[in-house]
Amino acid sequence: MNEWLKKLIEQFKGLWGKWSTVQKIILFSVAAVVIVAIILVVAFSSAPSMVPLIRSPITDDTLLTKITARLDEEGVNYQVRADKVIMVPDEPTARRMRAILVREDLIPPKTDPWAIFDVERWTITDFERNVNLQRAIKKSLEQHILALDDVDAVSVTLVVPKNELFTEDQNPVTASVIITPKPGSDITTNRKKIEGIVKLIKFAVAGLKDENIVITDQNGIQLNNFEDLKDIDRIDIARKEIKTKTDLERQYKNEILKALKNIFGSDRVEIVKLDIDLDMSKQTIKTEEHFPVTMKKDNPKTPFDETVVVPSITLSKQSKEETFQGTGFNPEGPPGQEGQTPPAYKDLSNLVGKYSNKTVTENEAVNKRNIVEEKSPWSIKRLTVAVAIDGVWKKEYDNKGQVIVNPDGSIKRKYIPVSEEDLKKAEALVKDAVGYNRDRGDSVTVEHLQFDRTKQFEEEDAKYRQQMQLRRTIITIIIALAILFIAAVIYRLISKEIERRRRLREEELARQHQAMREAALRSAEEQGVEVELSIEERARLEMQENAINMAREHPEDVAQLIRTWLMEE
Repeated sequence: MNEWLKKLIEQFKGLWGKWSTVQKIILFSVAAVVIVAIILVVAFSSAPSMVPLIRSPITDDTLLTKITARLDEEGVNYQVRADKVIMVPDEPTARRMRAILVREDLIPPKTDPWAIFDVERWTITDFERNVNLQRAIKKSLEQHILALDDVDAVSVTLVVPKNELFTEDQNPVTASVIITPKPGSDITTNRKKIEGIVKLIKFAVAGLKDENIVITDQNGIQLNNFEDLKDIDRIDIARKEIKTKTDLERQYKNEILKALKNIFGSDRVEIVKLDIDLDMSKQTIKTEEHFPVTMKKDNPKTPFDETVVVPSITLSKQSKEETFQGTGFNPEGPPGQEGQTPPAYKDLSNLVGKYSNKTVTENEAVNKRNIVEEKSPWSIKRLTVAVAIDGVWKKEYDNKGQVIVNPDGSIKRKYIPVSEEDLKKAEALVKDAVGYNRDRGDSVTVEHLQFDRTKQFEEEDAKYRQQMQLRRTIITIIIALAILFIAAVIYRLISKEIERRRRLREEELARQHQAMREAALRSAEEQGVEVELSIEERARLEMQENAINMAREHPEDVAQLIRTWLMEE
């Protein structure tokens, strides 16, 4: 193997020496191109494949932001290329998101419908082209509708008639769609979702109108008959109005309770009734306002007002003045013919008269402002509030500061009602809190009303009885413990006294026996009689002698020892 490799290297060296410079450059160029091609193939094969969501670029930055935000809500991974084309991972995701964007009017206005559905047209004849076109549209529509979360199955039928020469002879394009909702879906009653499917179909088929689209469920019930959904829409509107009314009443209740509970207490204020009559009618008010013309504005640097205002400005003025004096002239007919002047006016002819006419026409201009005001979605027609405030219950105490208890064991209490002055102040607070308006007929009533606190007082009385019972029990236990302690102390004192007396008696007996023994010994010594002592007596005598000697030699230590014995006793 090594010899073959050496031989190959020698042959390459021989060829390399025979090649010219141009041939060497060509060899290096071919090798570089092959290496670059391999790198590009590896890079593109390892890159993830993505498909465009909409093939045309989205030039509107606002619309691009809305579309990307919608993709984020759906959790779709996407990329925005430099040419503003959005790329998504696969074609099913693209179809699903296109359906959602069409339903929510997020498709760019100038987007080609065929670019959305990406229909390929491989045709040979016109007939095959039309057939494949309808099949492609039908298949793409089914895929897009089936990509919706609420649809389990779908069937689309399109009828695209051939083009006629005259418009009145042209049959309309029609479409029928049968969808099977998923279990638990509300697509059959949700008008917004049905309208989204209608827009989706209109985007796919050119020349298709709303009245030529029929969408039914698997039971044959038409879903896009929005005329029949007016009652449902009316119910939804009424439900929203009731919710608005409830939320507004809750807000007003919170404001009233916040204004009064911190003053009177949380358990003394009760809103008996709060009713808000709302006007939900939609109104647009148009107003034309005329105001003076400012000829000279005020100079803010001066302390006085320099504004010059005139009611109007003259745009044009026309004056006309006529004056006539002399004999009036009545025209007659041709010579020899009588004129056509009526007989009633013939007597007035050829009289001296005077005529004057003065006319002045001025065109004035004033500042004018047209105001178009659209009324808010709702307004309060009338507000009714009724609030009840309870008085104060106070416990009664005796001269010693003890709570007075009734014969039945309950606490004696005294009721103090709310004063009229406090009621007026509370009513003023409630009016300010709800925005009281007398002109619209609002009614605010704040009255004193005694609340039923029977259950509360029963609980307080029961708790008081438990406390008193616990107190008596604790006192009894303390007294019993004190008695036991005193008895134990007395018993110990008596026991010590008895023990002390017994010990004294024993010591006295021992002392007497010792004295008698010593007297007997002395008597025996005097008589010269030898007496034998027992071992115990000898030990006692020795101990006694040692104690006497120690007391004589160390009297202070013996005294301290005796004090210690006495303290221990």
